Amino acid sequence: MSRPFSPPIAPLFVPGDKPALLAKAAQSGADAIIIDLEDAVAPAAKAEARDAAIRHGISNLPVILRINPAGTIWHMDDLRALASAEIAAIMLPKAETVESIAAIFRTLGRPLPLIALIESAKGLGNLSQILTAPHVALAAFGSLDYALDLDCAPEWEPLLAARSELVLRSRLAGLPSPIDGVTPTLTDLAAIEHDATRARALGFRGKLAIHPKQIAPILRAMQATSAEIAWAEKILAALEGSAVLAIDGAMVDAPVIARAKKILALKATP
Repeated sequence: MSRPFSPPIAPLFVPGDKPALLAKAAQSGADAIIIDLEDAVAPAAKAEARDAAIRHGISNLPVILRINPAGTIWHMDDLRALASAEIAAIMLPKAETVESIAAIFRTLGRPLPLIALIESAKGLGNLSQILTAPHVALAAFGSLDYALDLDCAPEWEPLLAARSELVLRSRLAGLPSPIDGVTPTLTDLAAIEHDATRARALGFRGKLAIHPKQIAPILRAMQATSAEIAWAEKILAALEGSAVLAIDGAMVDAPVIARAKKILALKATP
C-alpha cells in the first residue's frame, strides 16, 4: 500500500540514464528523488533511461518521475512504462493545459499525484485551471525555462511576479505551497541558501535541487530561523488569553499570533 504523497522540501534531480547515481542520491539528505527523463537525458538515451527509472530500487524515499512533455515523441512511451512503476508522483514538465493532464491519466489507467511544472507563459496563464485539474497535487516552478520563454533574465526580480502568482494560485486552489525552481550554481552554497530563503519568505515551502551539495542549504533556508522561533515563543508566552496586546512597541493581534503558531509548527517539521 503506497504512502500518502507529502510535498517534498528539497527533492533532488537524478538523470534517468545514470542509475549508478541513484543509491548516492538516496543517501544525500534529500527528502525525495526526482528521476529525470527529460532535460537531463539525451534523445538517444531516452529508452535506456526509462527502463532504468522503472527499476530504480529506491525504498527509503519517495520517487518522483519527471516524464517528457506532452507533444514529444517520448511522452506516450513514458506513460506506458509508468503503468506498474513504483513511484510516488509524476512531474509533468511544460504543464500548459488541463487537456494534456487529463490525457495522461486516460493512458496511465491509475491515479497518481501529479506535480505541474510551470515553465511557460501559457502554463502560467492557465495556472488556475491546471491546479484544479484532477490528480494535480501541487505546482513547481521551472524558472530557467520560464525565463527563456519570456526572454527575460533568469534572476529574482524579473521572475518575482511569476513566483508570486504560483504562491497565490496554489493557495486559491487549496493546494500545498509550491516548490521553487533550481539555482544553477553548484559551488556557491551561500547563493543557494539565499535564494531558498527568499523563496520561503514569498510563500514557497520547497526548492528543486540539482546536486547533493544543494540539499543542506535548502533545508536550512526552509526552516524557521532562531530569531523567528524566539519571536514566536515570546509572542505566545505573553499572550495569556488576551486577543490584542503589544510587545516591544508593536501591536500583536490575531494574525500575528497565528503567524507565531505557524513558525513554531514549521520548527517542528523535520
